[in-house]
Amino acid sequence: MGNNNTQGALPDIRQTLVLNAPIQKVWDAVATSEGIAAWFMPNNFQPEIGYEFHLEAGPFGKSPCKVTVLDPPNRLTFEWGKDWSLTFELVALESKTEFTLIHAGWDADKVTEFGQPHDVVRDTMSGGWVGIVQKLSKYVEA
Repeated sequence: MGNNNTQGALPDIRQTLVLNAPIQKVWDAVATSEGIAAWFMPNNFQPEIGYEFHLEAGPFGKSPCKVTVLDPPNRLTFEWGKDWSLTFELVALESKTEFTLIHAGWDADKVTEFGQPHDVVRDTMSGGWVGIVQKLSKYVEA
């Protein structure tokens, strides 16, 4: 167990916000194909462990994904591309829901499929997630 594999590790991107919507409504928005398409990207997701699907990442083409954790209505994790994982965590707060998005798998020593260093992409996406999570908020609170 050398720690070579953790040398370049970068912190996960985390976005947490409280949504003014019940947990089941938020779960339907983050764990169904239609829901994910409404605030994130077109996809052919199915809520099944081990299910392989694609996110339609516009100019970047189709990103391969695989469901690894499915614990309705509290947690969904899927692998995204070759290095990343995306986790949606939900906690019921009476009539509201605390939602946390965790984008993990960042490594300063790695580059993405498109040849960009992880640290550069991480900075861009960290900002990008802020807007995406706001879209989720508008979608479930509508």
